[in-house]
Amino acid sequence: MNLPLQVTFRNTPSSSDAEKWIQAEVNNLETFYNRVMGCRVMIEVPHAHRRKGAPYHVRIDLTVPGGEIVVKREATLSKVPRQRGEVELSKGQELDARHKDLRLAIHDAFRAAGRRLADFARKQDGRVKTHEPSVEGTVARLLSGEGYGFLQTPDGQEVYFHENSVLNRGFKRMRVGTRVVFTGEPGEKGLQASTVRILGRPAARRTAKTAA
Repeated sequence: MNLPLQVTFRNTPSSSDAEKWIQAEVNNLETFYNRVMGCRVMIEVPHAHRRKGAPYHVRIDLTVPGGEIVVKREATLSKVPRQRGEVELSKGQELDARHKDLRLAIHDAFRAAGRRLADFARKQDGRVKTHEPSVEGTVARLLSGEGYGFLQTPDGQEVYFHENSVLNRGFKRMRVGTRVVFTGEPGEKGLQASTVRILGRPAARRTAKTAA
Protein backbone atom coordinates (compact mmCIF):
# COMPACT_ATOMS: atom_id res chain seq x y z
CA MET A 1 0.00 0.00 0.00
CA ASN A 2 1.52 3.31 -1.09
CA LEU A 3 -0.13 5.57 1.47
CA PRO A 4 -0.02 5.02 5.24
CA LEU A 5 -2.97 3.67 7.14
CA GLN A 6 -4.88 6.33 9.07
CA VAL A 7 -7.07 5.38 12.03
CA THR A 8 -9.15 7.88 13.98
CA PHE A 9 -11.46 7.46 16.95
CA ARG A 10 -14.47 9.69 17.56
CA ASN A 11 -16.33 9.85 20.89
CA THR A 12 -14.35 6.84 22.11
CA PRO A 13 -10.79 6.40 23.45
CA SER A 14 -8.12 5.28 21.00
CA SER A 15 -7.17 1.62 21.20
CA SER A 16 -3.86 0.04 20.24
CA ASP A 17 -5.61 -3.33 20.02
CA ALA A 18 -8.12 -1.92 17.56
CA GLU A 19 -5.31 -0.49 15.45
CA LYS A 20 -3.67 -3.94 15.33
CA TRP A 21 -6.95 -5.57 14.27
CA ILE A 22 -7.42 -2.95 11.58
CA GLN A 23 -3.88 -3.41 10.25
CA ALA A 24 -4.44 -7.15 9.97
CA GLU A 25 -7.69 -6.56 8.07
CA VAL A 26 -5.96 -4.07 5.75
CA ASN A 27 -3.27 -6.62 4.93
CA ASN A 28 -5.98 -9.11 4.03
CA LEU A 29 -7.56 -6.65 1.58
CA GLU A 30 -4.65 -7.17 -0.80
CA THR A 31 -5.94 -10.68 -1.49
CA PHE A 32 -8.91 -9.00 -3.21
CA TYR A 33 -7.04 -6.18 -4.97
CA ASN A 34 -3.34 -5.35 -4.66
CA ARG A 35 -3.42 -1.76 -5.91
CA VAL A 36 -5.07 -0.08 -2.94
CA MET A 37 -3.21 3.21 -2.48
CA GLY A 38 -4.48 4.25 0.91
CA CYS A 39 -6.88 3.44 3.73
CA ARG A 40 -8.58 5.65 6.30
CA VAL A 41 -10.63 4.10 9.08
CA MET A 42 -12.84 5.90 11.59
CA ILE A 43 -14.27 4.25 14.70
CA GLU A 44 -17.16 6.20 16.17
CA VAL A 45 -19.64 5.94 19.02
CA PRO A 46 -22.68 8.18 18.40
CA HIS A 47 -23.29 10.89 21.01
CA ALA A 48 -26.60 9.30 21.93
CA HIS A 49 -24.82 6.08 22.92
CA ARG A 50 -21.76 7.26 24.82
CA ARG A 51 -21.94 4.65 27.51
CA LYS A 52 -20.36 1.33 28.33
CA GLY A 53 -21.29 -1.33 25.82
CA ALA A 54 -22.36 1.24 23.21
CA PRO A 55 -22.50 0.20 19.55
CA TYR A 56 -19.62 1.15 17.26
CA HIS A 57 -19.87 2.70 13.82
CA VAL A 58 -17.03 1.88 11.44
CA ARG A 59 -16.24 3.86 8.29
CA ILE A 60 -13.58 2.75 5.78
CA ASP A 61 -12.31 4.97 2.96
CA LEU A 62 -10.13 3.17 0.42
CA THR A 63 -8.17 5.13 -2.17
CA VAL A 64 -7.99 3.18 -5.43
CA PRO A 65 -6.90 4.14 -8.97
CA GLY A 66 -9.42 6.64 -10.26
CA GLY A 67 -11.43 7.18 -7.08
CA GLU A 68 -12.44 5.97 -3.63
CA ILE A 69 -14.47 3.16 -2.13
CA VAL A 70 -16.40 4.07 1.02
CA VAL A 71 -17.89 1.49 3.35
CA LYS A 72 -20.01 2.39 6.39
CA ARG A 73 -21.11 -0.09 9.00
CA GLU A 74 -23.55 1.05 11.68
CA ALA A 75 -25.36 -0.66 14.50
CA THR A 76 -28.45 -2.59 13.43
CA LEU A 77 -31.69 -3.49 15.11
CA SER A 78 -31.89 -7.13 16.09
CA LYS A 79 -32.82 -9.07 12.90
CA VAL A 80 -33.74 -5.79 11.15
CA PRO A 81 -31.02 -3.95 9.16
CA ARG A 82 -30.99 -0.28 10.00
CA GLN A 83 -31.06 1.96 6.96
CA ARG A 84 -30.06 5.57 7.53
CA GLY A 85 -33.16 7.78 7.53
CA GLU A 86 -35.57 4.86 7.28
CA VAL A 87 -35.55 3.10 10.64
CA GLU A 88 -35.14 5.00 13.88
CA LEU A 89 -33.85 3.35 17.03
CA SER A 90 -36.29 3.38 19.90
CA LYS A 91 -36.17 2.30 23.52
CA GLY A 92 -36.73 -1.37 24.03
CA GLN A 93 -35.21 -2.36 20.68
CA GLU A 94 -31.97 -4.23 21.07
CA LEU A 95 -28.89 -3.47 19.03
CA ASP A 96 -27.08 -6.24 17.18
CA ALA A 97 -24.66 -7.57 19.80
CA ARG A 98 -21.84 -7.86 17.25
CA HIS A 99 -21.59 -4.07 17.00
CA LYS A 100 -21.08 -3.81 20.74
CA ASP A 101 -17.90 -5.80 20.14
CA LEU A 102 -15.40 -3.51 18.44
CA ARG A 103 -13.38 -6.31 16.94
CA LEU A 104 -16.41 -7.89 15.29
CA ALA A 105 -17.63 -4.50 14.09
CA ILE A 106 -14.26 -3.93 12.41
CA HIS A 107 -14.30 -7.38 10.88
CA ASP A 108 -17.83 -6.90 9.49
CA ALA A 109 -16.85 -3.58 7.91
CA PHE A 110 -13.71 -4.96 6.29
CA ARG A 111 -15.57 -8.01 5.02
CA ALA A 112 -17.92 -5.63 3.20
CA ALA A 113 -14.91 -3.66 1.95
CA GLY A 114 -13.41 -6.87 0.58
CA ARG A 115 -16.56 -7.56 -1.44
CA ARG A 116 -16.52 -4.03 -2.83
CA LEU A 117 -12.86 -4.35 -3.76
CA ALA A 118 -13.45 -7.68 -5.51
CA ASP A 119 -16.21 -6.06 -7.59
CA PHE A 120 -13.94 -3.12 -8.39
CA ALA A 121 -11.12 -5.47 -9.44
CA ARG A 122 -13.42 -7.35 -11.83
CA LYS A 123 -14.52 -4.09 -13.44
CA GLN A 124 -10.90 -2.97 -13.74
CA ASP A 125 -9.97 -6.25 -15.45
CA GLY A 126 -12.81 -5.76 -17.90
CA ARG A 127 -11.63 -2.28 -18.80
CA VAL A 128 -8.06 -3.44 -19.24
CA LYS A 129 -9.12 -6.19 -21.62
CA THR A 130 -11.32 -3.78 -23.56
CA HIS A 131 -8.53 -1.27 -23.97
CA GLU A 132 -5.58 -3.53 -24.63
CA PRO A 133 -2.90 -1.57 -26.55
CA SER A 134 -2.66 -2.27 -30.26
CA VAL A 135 0.52 -3.76 -31.69
CA GLU A 136 1.82 -3.50 -35.23
CA GLY A 137 3.09 -6.62 -36.97
CA THR A 138 3.30 -8.47 -40.26
CA VAL A 139 1.85 -11.74 -41.49
CA ALA A 140 4.56 -14.34 -41.00
CA ARG A 141 2.69 -17.51 -42.04
CA LEU A 142 -0.67 -18.24 -43.61
CA LEU A 143 -2.59 -21.49 -43.69
CA SER A 144 -5.40 -20.27 -45.91
CA GLY A 145 -7.04 -23.66 -46.25
CA GLU A 146 -7.19 -24.02 -42.45
CA GLY A 147 -8.38 -20.48 -41.83
CA TYR A 148 -5.61 -19.23 -39.61
CA GLY A 149 -2.08 -17.91 -39.59
CA PHE A 150 0.65 -16.29 -37.53
CA LEU A 151 1.69 -12.67 -37.12
CA GLN A 152 5.19 -11.51 -36.27
CA THR A 153 5.73 -8.63 -33.87
CA PRO A 154 8.67 -6.18 -34.11
CA ASP A 155 10.45 -8.14 -31.37
CA GLY A 156 10.17 -11.40 -33.32
CA GLN A 157 7.31 -13.00 -31.39
CA GLU A 158 4.82 -15.06 -33.38
CA VAL A 159 1.13 -14.59 -32.55
CA TYR A 160 -1.65 -16.91 -33.69
CA PHE A 161 -4.75 -15.43 -35.36
CA HIS A 162 -7.92 -16.89 -36.87
CA GLU A 163 -9.61 -15.65 -40.04
CA ASN A 164 -12.65 -14.55 -38.00
CA SER A 165 -10.48 -12.10 -36.06
CA VAL A 166 -9.56 -10.16 -39.23
CA LEU A 167 -11.76 -7.09 -39.70
CA ASN A 168 -13.81 -6.51 -42.85
CA ARG A 169 -13.39 -10.12 -43.94
CA GLY A 170 -9.83 -9.33 -44.92
CA PHE A 171 -8.32 -12.77 -44.39
CA LYS A 172 -8.46 -13.69 -48.09
CA ARG A 173 -6.58 -10.49 -49.00
CA MET A 174 -3.70 -11.31 -46.71
CA ARG A 175 -0.28 -12.40 -47.93
CA VAL A 176 2.97 -13.13 -46.12
CA GLY A 177 4.40 -9.71 -45.29
CA THR A 178 1.02 -7.93 -45.07
CA ARG A 179 1.26 -5.21 -42.42
CA VAL A 180 -1.38 -5.27 -39.69
CA VAL A 181 -2.26 -3.82 -36.32
CA PHE A 182 -3.79 -6.13 -33.73
CA THR A 183 -4.80 -6.51 -30.11
CA GLY A 184 -3.80 -9.61 -28.21
CA GLU A 185 -5.35 -11.74 -25.52
CA PRO A 186 -4.32 -14.92 -23.68
CA GLY A 187 -5.27 -18.12 -25.48
CA GLU A 188 -4.86 -21.86 -24.94
CA LYS A 189 -1.45 -21.79 -26.65
CA GLY A 190 -0.25 -18.43 -25.43
CA LEU A 191 -0.87 -14.97 -26.82
CA GLN A 192 -3.29 -14.78 -29.74
CA ALA A 193 -4.73 -11.90 -31.77
CA SER A 194 -8.33 -11.07 -30.93
CA THR A 195 -8.75 -8.29 -33.51
CA VAL A 196 -6.62 -7.81 -36.64
CA ARG A 197 -6.80 -4.81 -38.98
CA ILE A 198 -4.90 -4.72 -42.26
CA LEU A 199 -2.66 -1.67 -42.70
CA GLY A 200 -1.24 -2.36 -46.15
CA ARG A 201 0.01 -4.92 -48.61
CA PRO A 202 3.57 -6.26 -48.52
CA ALA A 203 6.14 -3.78 -49.73
CA ALA A 204 7.35 -6.15 -52.47
CA ARG A 205 3.88 -6.34 -53.98
CA ARG A 206 3.45 -2.55 -53.95
CA THR A 207 6.84 -2.11 -55.63
CA ALA A 208 6.00 -4.66 -58.30
CA LYS A 209 2.69 -2.93 -59.02
CA THR A 210 4.37 0.47 -59.28
CA ALA A 211 7.05 -0.89 -61.64
CA ALA A 212 4.36 -2.46 -63.82
